[in-house]
Amino acid sequence: MKEIRTVDSAGQVLCHDMTQIIPGVMKDAKFRKGHVVTDEDIPVLLSMGKEHIYVWEKNESLYHENEAAEILCELCFNDHMERSEVKEGKIELRSTVRGLLKIDTGLMDKINGMGHMMIASRHPNTPVEPGDKLCGTRIIPLVIEKEKMEEVRNICGGKKIFTILPFQEKKVGIVTTGSEVFHGRIKDAFGPALTEKLKEYDARILGQTITDDRPEHTTKAILDFIEQGADMVLVSGGMSVDPDDKTPLAIRSTGASVVSYGAPVLPGAMFLLSYYQKDGKNIPIAGLPGCVMYAKRTVFDLVLPKLMADDPVTKEELDKLGRGGLCLSCEVCHYPNCGFGKGW
Repeated sequence: MKEIRTVDSAGQVLCHDMTQIIPGVMKDAKFRKGHVVTDEDIPVLLSMGKEHIYVWEKNESLYHENEAAEILCELCFNDHMERSEVKEGKIELRSTVRGLLKIDTGLMDKINGMGHMMIASRHPNTPVEPGDKLCGTRIIPLVIEKEKMEEVRNICGGKKIFTILPFQEKKVGIVTTGSEVFHGRIKDAFGPALTEKLKEYDARILGQTITDDRPEHTTKAILDFIEQGADMVLVSGGMSVDPDDKTPLAIRSTGASVVSYGAPVLPGAMFLLSYYQKDGKNIPIAGLPGCVMYAKRTVFDLVLPKLMADDPVTKEELDKLGRGGLCLSCEVCHYPNCGFGKGW
């Protein structure tokens, strides 16, 4: 750093915070370390008694924190996002749509592991609303080597670290199995519960078909909804391992490819996910366990955002849900602002 006359300081970078004191009004940093002095700042600095100030000497091999922050932002910023102005080397990104936040965690981990820079974000696979904060980025020191920032660019190789997949408008068919409901011995509880869940998204319910325990009837009901143009079919009931629970057999009999029968999540261990191919589309068929009827949050809440965003779910992803897959059934539910389902 070097000392220069304040009147000659326009365009220079301050080395430390500069406090302004106005008796009875304020005592706070008027200009913070890293601030680039403007012509308008000079009279203010002089009024603060600063005839001389300390600034960083210009070095063509270094970026100022604000310049480096722009590069980090460039690597994170993507469609359906808006950014803040750079302030003290920090830039924040927010969502402009309802959708699912995807993060290339491998790239982000590499960048955070380099030192001298950071990216802090929400968890990946989190539903976001317009205006929701996605991440904050900044450089740790006041200046950083240009060579290091070029290394970061090379690590990303043109890839974006963050992506938002907007939720799609989907047509959903509901199939509820069980002779007790089919014959009217008990009232159906799955339909109202699923209708309430789907209200959180742009989903249009095509209808609900109630079938008895014969798997061929359930298979036909699923295929009927697909013929009607369903983008997703939810099948509820009959998902346990009891001999008379035949829903998994009914789903397999459609010809759908099963991703997984079972998930390391409580509530929701007996969840089944499959995809039915038609006209080049992969149509999810999900078998929902009984907990979806009564539990506040279940495995269905974790998987549904991905299905609504057309983000394919794999067996490997479902396996990772065991880390944080135990819902604590808190008296006041704060989901998704809690640890439930943050394993993927």
